[in-house]
Amino acid sequence: MARPKPAQFEKKKIVAENRRARFEYFVEQVFEAGIALTGTEVKSLRFGEGSIAESYAEVRDGQVWLINANVPEFSHGNRFNHEPRRPRKLLLHEREINKMHGAVAREGMTLVPLSVYFNARGRAKVELALAKGKKAHDKRDTIKERDWKREQGRILRDRG
Repeated sequence: MARPKPAQFEKKKIVAENRRARFEYFVEQVFEAGIALTGTEVKSLRFGEGSIAESYAEVRDGQVWLINANVPEFSHGNRFNHEPRRPRKLLLHEREINKMHGAVAREGMTLVPLSVYFNARGRAKVELALAKGKKAHDKRDTIKERDWKREQGRILRDRG
């Protein structure tokens, strides 16, 4: 049975994407969260630098934190530069935080960042997914399905 597509947010400029996340996890629900950044972090992100490949989010003391996201130091940042891998606070509504906390605590789900982008108003946002980890056989099924779709496209292109 096919899973429903998550809601898409109005993304203007995608800075970093975690392409591996959809392969490693079943994405249950997607949230849009703001990020509390310093000035040099925003400038660095606007230049298209940044990575969320090994990052994750966790709920601590009623707040959600983005851990291990890499925003490299700004080249012209002098002494006011930021620490590249510092934990960053995510800005969410309290009911969203409570929902995430319950799912992580009770159901063993994980908070995975899918992408970092600037919205139409120029604000930095994180697309955060409430996800469940895939087993090895689920990953094999995903690979089979992807290969079959690719093969279907080739067949249709050759015959069409």
